[in-house]
Amino acid sequence: MSLLPHPLAPALTPLRGVVRVPGDKSISHRALLLGGLATGTTRIRGLLEGEDVRSTWGCLAALGVPISRAPDPGGGGEVVVVEGRPWRTPAAPLDCGNSGTTMRLLLGALAGRPGVEATLVGDASLSRRPMERVAAPLRRMGAMVETTGGTAPVRVRGAALTGIDFESPVASAQVKSAVLLAGLAARGTTRVREPGRSRDHTERALRARGVRLDEAPDGALALEGGQALRALDVDVPGDPSSAAFLLAAALLVPGSHVSVEGVGLNPTRTGALEALRAMGARLEVAPGPCPDGGEPVGSVSAAPAAPLVAADLGGEVVLRAIDEVPVLAVVAAFARGRTRLTDAGELRHKESDRLAAVARGLGALGVEVTERPDGLEVGGDPDRALRGGVTLATHGDHRLAMAFAVAALRADGPVFLDDGACVAVSYPGFWGDLRRLGGGA
Repeated sequence: MSLLPHPLAPALTPLRGVVRVPGDKSISHRALLLGGLATGTTRIRGLLEGEDVRSTWGCLAALGVPISRAPDPGGGGEVVVVEGRPWRTPAAPLDCGNSGTTMRLLLGALAGRPGVEATLVGDASLSRRPMERVAAPLRRMGAMVETTGGTAPVRVRGAALTGIDFESPVASAQVKSAVLLAGLAARGTTRVREPGRSRDHTERALRARGVRLDEAPDGALALEGGQALRALDVDVPGDPSSAAFLLAAALLVPGSHVSVEGVGLNPTRTGALEALRAMGARLEVAPGPCPDGGEPVGSVSAAPAAPLVAADLGGEVVLRAIDEVPVLAVVAAFARGRTRLTDAGELRHKESDRLAAVARGLGALGVEVTERPDGLEVGGDPDRALRGGVTLATHGDHRLAMAFAVAALRADGPVFLDDGACVAVSYPGFWGDLRRLGGGA
């Protein structure tokens, strides 16, 4: 945590410019992990260098997977090189840091490695997050998985697995991915159903590496065990969740125009763009080429147009914008009327209870916010200035820090964060990019 509060100044001039955000966090995790499971050499361009991805890197290295940097054979910069190897029991607990993706996906991959045992630990925040939602189906498949009262530390011992039919109680890409990764090593077919469509990066990544993964009309996935992963060179697109904070900032500061290039446009991740359009935002999307089995990429531009208006946001849109809900709530504070964000109860189990933290933070800035069990109701005013001179608690949560930074652009004085360094989890260069665009960080 920062030793002193992190000061944020209001925007005095429009935000203008073109920026590239860091590599997608979800895809970066999967590129490393699947590279460690594949046969051959994987080269990754654009890997996110944030703390969460470094946790996955460190855990794989402890399991005996060689990972290094090398000059990009395509010219310019470096690539991360992952050599697929049989995994071994680590000499010490695997430290997942603050990364739920690291812990949950590793549990799925380790479950099917007979003879490999590991204990997965995390920081104080991760150690409060639910792990039984992953452990329970892995036990049904035959793995030994022990949680600590439902949370980390988690001990796993790999075994010969058997495929199962699994109906997840939550729409969660992490839970789905853990079961699918275990299914790769299982005998028979593993089927996974969700109550809603979560992000599909794992499905795309598996298919691109030669795995047959069938999808029924109702969205159920079926994977036959015993399939091998082939190594693949990966270009990681920019993270749409990171891009959402800069696009939101442009929408709130008069005269702004910000373009984010090379950003991922996976349809399971574009809920935030749909939510912003529902509030009257002017967004321009220019899709780029999408390789077979890969991730769609393009550019997105944002500029203020007519005053924003309130909207009812829930269901599939919120599911596809779950990481952007904090900044959507900030935008809602400047949309005329009352915006209702629903079906976001999963945010109570992230790095912090994001619903409660956003409600407290916006309330301290003078916004009328009602906290609901599964969401928020935000009273908006396009002409308002938020209350300056307050210090906001981020709870060490990168999404909260960036959302409050966007809010501070429309305050009547400086706003302070108790921890500005936590943005390094997903966007290490956030403060520098915001300054270059003209923001007052």
